[in-house]
Amino acid sequence: MFRIISANVNGIRSAASKGFIEYIQATNADIVCVQELKAKEDKLTDQLKNPNGMHGVWHCAEKAGYSGVAIYSKQTPDRVQYGLGIEQFDNEGRFIRADFDDKNLSVISLYLPSGTSAEIRQEYKYQFLDAFLPVLQNMLVEGRHVVVCGDWNIAHHNIDLKNWKGNQKNSGFLPEERAWLTKLLNEVGWVDTWRTLYPLEPGYTWWSNRGQAYAKDVGWRIDYHITTPNLAALVKSAHVYKDEKFSDHAPLVVDYDL
Repeated sequence: MFRIISANVNGIRSAASKGFIEYIQATNADIVCVQELKAKEDKLTDQLKNPNGMHGVWHCAEKAGYSGVAIYSKQTPDRVQYGLGIEQFDNEGRFIRADFDDKNLSVISLYLPSGTSAEIRQEYKYQFLDAFLPVLQNMLVEGRHVVVCGDWNIAHHNIDLKNWKGNQKNSGFLPEERAWLTKLLNEVGWVDTWRTLYPLEPGYTWWSNRGQAYAKDVGWRIDYHITTPNLAALVKSAHVYKDEKFSDHAPLVVDYDL
């Protein structure tokens, strides 16, 4: 089995202090996609750049202590794409892609913007979605096995968040965001691996720090492995890891028959 993990760590240094690096080693993951590094490159120790001897690549935000994505892999990638080539998004370190040619595999770590803090950020999120859709359309025609791992900051259906009735006017569950994801899956042709495997399992991956949300399991499913159909056919199992808590998100682990 080929194991890929996606984890929003809400600060890689914070997660490491809670055992995240040891967790990676214990899982024997082949690839780990990390979001929300919250660290510039010069603040990453050797252990955080190449944990357990894995090869690390990262795309940090220009702003210190903010955003940033990384990919750790047992195998050195043949190519790495840092960012989308769009300055307003690349400044925030939201996209990195690693290609592994022997498996015809491309792995992306994505941190899609949140619109919760202000209306201007919701507009920024929509701009990102508009720019990202053609990128995803083009990837489909490459003929590679592609997985976009990450924090998409959108809960798709009612099953994907506990309190869906009370969140219909909130960022992350807005009709426009959900319609975009529906278009990506139903029209463009990408596959939501978790929902395909487990139609009736909520699969929450994020919990607010307010109101004992984690203890009461009042969660959202906003972290995904979204794949090309050829790779979706190779998915064997998935789970959300909650035995340890590294951040306000839980790692999403998917095993592929690669």
